[in-house]
Amino acid sequence: MTFSIVARSADGAWWGSAVASRCLAVGRAVPAAKVNVGAVATQAKCNLTYRERGLALLSSGASAEEVVRSLVKDDDQQQYRQLGVVDAMGRASSHTGEDCNGWAGHAVGDGYAIQGNFLSGPGVIAAMERAWLATDESDLLERRMLAALLAGDRAGGDRRGRQSSAILIVTEEGAYEEGASDEYTNLRVDDHHDPVLELIRLSDIRAVHLVQSDGPGAIPLEGDVLGEVAMLLDRIGYPPETSAEDAVIAALEAWAIDEYLSGRFHGDSIDSEVLTVLRNRAGSGSLI
Repeated sequence: MTFSIVARSADGAWWGSAVASRCLAVGRAVPAAKVNVGAVATQAKCNLTYRERGLALLSSGASAEEVVRSLVKDDDQQQYRQLGVVDAMGRASSHTGEDCNGWAGHAVGDGYAIQGNFLSGPGVIAAMERAWLATDESDLLERRMLAALLAGDRAGGDRRGRQSSAILIVTEEGAYEEGASDEYTNLRVDDHHDPVLELIRLSDIRAVHLVQSDGPGAIPLEGDVLGEVAMLLDRIGYPPETSAEDAVIAALEAWAIDEYLSGRFHGDSIDSEVLTVLRNRAGSGSLI
């Protein structure tokens, strides 16, 4: 019922599990990941205990192959299970039970495991692997995994159709909020006519709203840019008190806080992504 990828970044700092399926809310069941431990995807006749038990085994030092072997060996329904695991070192392993709904299979390489069942054919797994290998190792793990997921979807994906998708990415101190969470990305599309594309859209939004920016590449608020920002703010209900720079910046800051964009506010400059959001909110293309 599912196709998925588990992976570790080439620098060994990120782990993730991404999935799509023709079932409701696949993200509630399939993915699991833990920093400096690894990632898991459990699917087909899904055994939810594989997630917690798999991460526990990885935490104890077991390799991905040892985890897969341990989880399925005493499972009296292992012939219906499908499982993908990547460990802290980037070693990966998969299991596809002989009675998983066809087409079913997997592909494993350095740092990744791709698996699927109820697929339109082996081309789905092949397309996912090609897309993964075609991405640059320096790219964000999230982007690489989404590229693989989209390739599998466009190659036929689940032969019954589309419904849901999800991605979980972890890295040390990855959460936007303060506190004991390493979840950099935890996004789900529970019911949608094109869930993988919707997941990518949500990822794009998250990259703007929930990622701090230190300022490089920001556009100075001066000249035509300052005038455009003032006009756009006025259009969406945040009119600057005057056209002076400090008044425009104050109005922009108020809007940025309300839009959850304060992490990309730099006082005398604006991130290009934030300017795009502002233009979109105001129903405008570039005016400069």
